[in-house]
Amino acid sequence: MLTVLSFLVAIAILIAVHEWGHYRMAVACGVPVLRFSIGFGRPLLRWRNRAGTEFVIAALPLGGYVRMLDGREGPVEPERRHLAFDVQPLRKRAAIVAAGPAANLLLAVLLYTLVAWWGVAQPLPILGEPVAGSLAQQAGLRAGDRVAAVQAADDAEAEPVRSFDELRWKLTQAALQRRDLTLWLGAPDDPAPRRVTLPLAALQARDVDAALLERIGLVVPWSAPVIGEVRPDGAAAAAGLRTGDHVRAVDGRPVEDAAQLRAWIRAAADADGRVRTQRWVVERGGSLVELEVTPRAERHGDGWVGRVGAMIGGAPAMAVVQADLPQALAHGVRRTWEVATLSLQMLARMLVGEASLRNLSGPLTIADYAGKSAALGWIAFVSFLALVSVSLGVLNLLPLPVLDGGHLMYYLWEAVVGRPPSEVWMERLQRAGLGVLAALMSLAIVNDLIRLFG
Repeated sequence: MLTVLSFLVAIAILIAVHEWGHYRMAVACGVPVLRFSIGFGRPLLRWRNRAGTEFVIAALPLGGYVRMLDGREGPVEPERRHLAFDVQPLRKRAAIVAAGPAANLLLAVLLYTLVAWWGVAQPLPILGEPVAGSLAQQAGLRAGDRVAAVQAADDAEAEPVRSFDELRWKLTQAALQRRDLTLWLGAPDDPAPRRVTLPLAALQARDVDAALLERIGLVVPWSAPVIGEVRPDGAAAAAGLRTGDHVRAVDGRPVEDAAQLRAWIRAAADADGRVRTQRWVVERGGSLVELEVTPRAERHGDGWVGRVGAMIGGAPAMAVVQADLPQALAHGVRRTWEVATLSLQMLARMLVGEASLRNLSGPLTIADYAGKSAALGWIAFVSFLALVSVSLGVLNLLPLPVLDGGHLMYYLWEAVVGRPPSEVWMERLQRAGLGVLAALMSLAIVNDLIRLFG
């Protein structure tokens, strides 16, 4: 229920803002707006303002529209003909069409600004144990390393990193842009930080998924290797482990952090599902205790992994990441630009086959993330709204005839040749655009189904 409600609220907000952009620009350009509708189908609520615009909330909230006075859509009184949309100068028509995507991008700026100004508790950029065989491990990164700043190849200067979430975004961005990333390690005020360069360009990243961070090797922040809740029927309870035990060593090897301990537990099961007993040394009440722990094998994909039936790892070190209003606004503009350009780059790469079409997401994935973000609180939901608002703005600027970007393409043609495209070509382009959009939506829904049920 939360997923459905969150999805409907998100879609209603984003559509309302998009159509509000068209509406406000039309009013500013002197074009009468006949109807402002959120949703399609049977009206649930309707009212009129003093200018005569009818506002409607309809039964199917998966879209919206602004209907303006337009001679192409019906008869217009001679005394109002000069106000109709289709007789306006090119600059006004283009401004009205572009205002919808612009409103979505502006909303994203404001939402990202709000989150940065309000502040949110995030894990510090202290690294957990890198994944075995990953780029991070090969580069010499270790559990407990703290990242103070990062610098992508060709950038003039390093950018400070205040949280692990920010580090993960920088890693993903650099990998998809196929740029190496230098990490400056040490405390923020360290006069001689250690530098490590990750050759992310060599990954030739095609997909934005968990596997990408696995290949980079930096998946989770550092957390202490302590035992959390112990299931009474699990291997941990059978071995005598207790909540609060701090694991110091496994089979004579010192344990650096929880990620390393989890990896060793998983590796206790071989390809045939057999497990080996491990010798653990734990600190309990100031004393060291030796225990024999035999993980239990569980199916995981096509193989087997070891499990002990206990929560592994304490809470990571946290800090409230907050900015004053000018800094927050700068962050909002920068993050909106980064997400928009990265989205366009991924779309371009999908067109030429350099990125997987699996990166396309549809309404089911959006609904799933809407519910998950809402469950985490309003900050997470606002951040989700900002991300989808950027995506909606970028999508509508694509030069497909049925989208706002397609209309802007027509106006560009008109500006260059001095006349609009012919009715025949307009009809052909509209049909082609609908076909492309339907194909993209079908592919996105298939990807959604694979993600959710595959």
